[in-house]
Amino acid sequence: MSINTIAMLGAGTMGQGIVWALAAAGKKVVLYDIKQELIDRAIASIAKSLAKAEERGKSAPGTKDAILGNIIGVSNIEDIKDVDFVIEAVFENMAVKKDVYTKLDALLAPEVIIATNTSSLSITEIAAITTRADKVVGMHFFNPANVMKLVEVIPALQTSEETMKIVTDLSIEIGKKPVRVKEGPGFVVNRILVPTINEGCFILQEGLATAEDIDTAMKFGAGWPMGPLTLCDLVGGDIALAVMNTLYDETGDPKYRPSGLLKQYVRAGWLGMKTKKGFYNY
Repeated sequence: MSINTIAMLGAGTMGQGIVWALAAAGKKVVLYDIKQELIDRAIASIAKSLAKAEERGKSAPGTKDAILGNIIGVSNIEDIKDVDFVIEAVFENMAVKKDVYTKLDALLAPEVIIATNTSSLSITEIAAITTRADKVVGMHFFNPANVMKLVEVIPALQTSEETMKIVTDLSIEIGKKPVRVKEGPGFVVNRILVPTINEGCFILQEGLATAEDIDTAMKFGAGWPMGPLTLCDLVGGDIALAVMNTLYDETGDPKYRPSGLLKQYVRAGWLGMKTKKGFYNY
């Protein structure tokens, strides 16, 4: 199956990184979001980062123009109806996902695969509302998606082996390292990583160490490139909390109980880098 044009739903941080990765690999990308200003901001952010990379000699001259030439932005979902493949990275809420997938199912050709970038929600539940459940699959990128090589490829209960092969081959084609993971809350990386972030929040909440010292300890004691609280600010406190809530709700295991401090920060709107304030100020 030839995949030349890919629709990316969601112009947030993850969407931007995925669009960049796809366009850099030569794919034509149609970036969709509900507001044109969100699309414009996303493309401008990609352009700014590419320009800096060229200025610093980290990218060859002309890279920015080549990548941006593969991206178009649309705010009317009807404009993605002719694409070969869809990747979805809209808000991590099942009701929102179901609304989007109902629209996609009616809009797209029946052979088009829809891959969700969800980090914690049930792909089986999402697939079940479509008439193409065998063509719904998890394709979980990691932030920043234009840099990070890993893609978790997760079949729903209904996903066909043909779909899995197509998505695995596509991941390799765009320079990623795919790993197959059975469906389960948090998959592999978030199942391990987000509870570690949560434990860092508990340690801070209990006053055992400062945020800076918690992060320093994990960098120099465990070899992490950044500490758990810096990572939380990068990922977004709201995303980390959503994953913890899903792990807790799906398993009922008290070890996944979200930190009260993390919940408090999210309620305050201190989500990290995207709001300029989290465990650190930006």
